[in-house]
Order: sequence, then C-alpha cells, then structure tokens
Amino acid sequence: MNGVHDMGGMHGLGPIVAEPDEPPFHHRWEARVHAMTLASPTRSNIDAGRHRRELIPGPDYLAMSYYEKWFRSLAELLLEAGLVTPQEMAEGEAAAGAPRAEPLLKAEAVATVLTRPGSYVRAAATRPAFRLGETVRCRNLNPTGHTRLPRYARGHAGEVVAWRGAQVFPDANASGLGEQPHHLYTVRFTARELWGEAADARDSVCLDLWEPYLEPA
Repeated sequence: MNGVHDMGGMHGLGPIVAEPDEPPFHHRWEARVHAMTLASPTRSNIDAGRHRRELIPGPDYLAMSYYEKWFRSLAELLLEAGLVTPQEMAEGEAAAGAPRAEPLLKAEAVATVLTRPGSYVRAAATRPAFRLGETVRCRNLNPTGHTRLPRYARGHAGEVVAWRGAQVFPDANASGLGEQPHHLYTVRFTARELWGEAADARDSVCLDLWEPYLEPA
C-alpha cells in the first residue's frame, strides 16, 4: 500500500544516524513488547503483522518509536482476533473467569526458536520467467494491501543479478490468502535510473523483488 511507512527516496525526514555499538533494546519495555509479540497467538503470520503496522495513521506513525509501533499493532491484532476484550486491554488484566490461553512461545523454547534457521523458500509450480542478466521493469502498482515493492522503484528498469527460488508471497500472505509462492529475484538499479542524472553514476541499489512485481523491459 502507499503509506507513510514507505519512506525510501523521500526528502525532509532527516539523515539516518548510525549508533555505534547499538544495544538490541534501549529500554526494558521494548524487550517486553518484543517478547509479547513472539509469544502471541497472532505471531503465525509475519506479513500480517507488518501490514498491521502499515495501517497506523501517518501522523501517529511518524510520532512513534519502532517498538511503539510493534505494541500498537500487537494490541490491535489481539483485539481483532477476539483474544482480549477492549475492557481487558484498557485495564491490563484478564476478566474474571476468562479462559487462560497458552502462549505460542514458552520461555524454555525461546533460545531454540530465536536461533533456529528459518526459510520462506517453497516449491515452485512454474519455471522462472526471467534470466540472470535480463533487464526487467517494476510494474506501476498501487495496491491497497500489503506489498514489498517500494514506491520509488515502480516503473523503473534494472538488471536481474540473482534468483532466490520461489518464496512466500507477502502480498497474499498478509491478507490471509495463503503463501502463494512466487519466484524471487535480486534486481540491481542504477541510482540515475531511480533518481535522475543528478545521482552519482557509480551508485546502485539492489532490491529483492517477487515475479508479480516485474515485467520485461
């Protein structure tokens, strides 16, 4: 979707300042939000979680820190799934007599789950449509749902430099339509193709893009 979260190539948002030796969490509550998200029954679909954060209204989104967005999206997913009531959410405790749900991730399994390699590679139903070295163009799409196609790349051409196999298609998975795997490619774009002649001719950007985002150039 075209939302405030899609900031790539935008002006006026200030520089990205790297923090030397940045800790995983800056505050204890951030670690708790991370843990609650991983343990929540809503965690089964990472794409749906991302899309929920994209639905935060622009003014709120820009005012929030990273884990404030996580907390808000987790709260909304829990309410949407009927796992808590608005009253329970407001009071911070379960209603009297409410059934106790089992967490998706228990404490003794945390270390194993967080260090276990994962993969979104799936079996392919079709052969890849594009070859290494081929020039492709990003389709000019403006979906209302979740997408991993950056706005600044739409309509621009680049070179296929790698094929990553068939992988879970986020656009479908975020909407509850199943994994619908499609071939995934790494496409290299020159900076001048994306941002014009004023960009440095030596610079380029590589994006991992699913086949439905692309067309022959």
